[in-house]
Amino acid sequence: MLLNSYNPRQMQMKAREGDLAETRDDAIFDVKGLVHPPDRIVAFIRYFPQKSGRRKRETTAYRKIYPLSLRFKLLKKMFPDYLVHDPVFDEILCEIPVEKVKRIYDPIKRLKEMRNSKTLDSVEDKALKLASLLKETAGIQWNSLGVSGSILVELHLPASDIDPVVYGSENCRKVYSALQDLLHDQHSHFTSYTVPDLRRLFAFRSRDTKVSFEDFVRTEPRKFLQGKFLGKDYYIRFVKNWNEIEEKYGEVRYVNTGRARINATVTEDSEAIFTPCIYRVNNVQPITGVAAEPIEEIVSFRGRFCEQAKKGETVIAEGKIERVIDRRRGREHYRLLLGNRPEDFMVLTQPS
Repeated sequence: MLLNSYNPRQMQMKAREGDLAETRDDAIFDVKGLVHPPDRIVAFIRYFPQKSGRRKRETTAYRKIYPLSLRFKLLKKMFPDYLVHDPVFDEILCEIPVEKVKRIYDPIKRLKEMRNSKTLDSVEDKALKLASLLKETAGIQWNSLGVSGSILVELHLPASDIDPVVYGSENCRKVYSALQDLLHDQHSHFTSYTVPDLRRLFAFRSRDTKVSFEDFVRTEPRKFLQGKFLGKDYYIRFVKNWNEIEEKYGEVRYVNTGRARINATVTEDSEAIFTPCIYRVNNVQPITGVAAEPIEEIVSFRGRFCEQAKKGETVIAEGKIERVIDRRRGREHYRLLLGNRPEDFMVLTQPS
């Protein structure tokens, strides 16, 4: 069943991390971040129609594409008009004009539809059981939970992962606490990744993020947002509620000043579980690249960098350095942005 139609005449649109957007070309995009231009959506292509595609919905076959490098190549070929230089983010981004949007898929509405369905397949059934257990254990409401990824647009396969979404800071922290209990309860069907699981995950991630396996296994086993439920991989995304998104497009500008590798100490990790994730840092020492100060934070819009470091730990990180011009507060600072290139990374130098 197709969900959540959108009227393109309404030039202001609400879209956030976890939503998927379908264009009039029948391509489906991941919505990225929480701040978007008023007449465009920042999103990256995920599924596109292809006759030989393995994923089918009604009469259309789709192919999934994941690595960012391949997404950009496909966009240049099929949707070059969507690749624009955004003056606020000072970056070439994929931005879909609102008038090209045919439909927005809402994870909360999709999960509600699954709860009311009597014909769930095996993947949908496990996704619903996972969401139900999170709701009951954390004590949150159904309208704080959704399901994203391929299940959201009914393009999942029997081997597809489960991609729950939790909304609202308080709800997310309750679920995060509940996950720690569930992963230690042998009757919950939640399990952490084993070494073979980590090797498989590393093989997948290393196509897009170049780190050593040794650095990879120093962080990944500590993460609670990922693992297996009833034998199926899951990744839980934490997203702020609408009323918690204070920034409006254009109020803060991000000026690209080049790339750098730094050594830093994490002073605050309370936002490390959300997408986008934020790590406050100090004792920043430049290693290579541009010199900029003060670098106050390391940020990423990619879920793989959530839970990457804890307060008090030292890290080495490489990415794009941005000068953040905050007109709301009348101040400027610098940040390191992770995730735009395979060379971007953040690894521990001193675990807590």
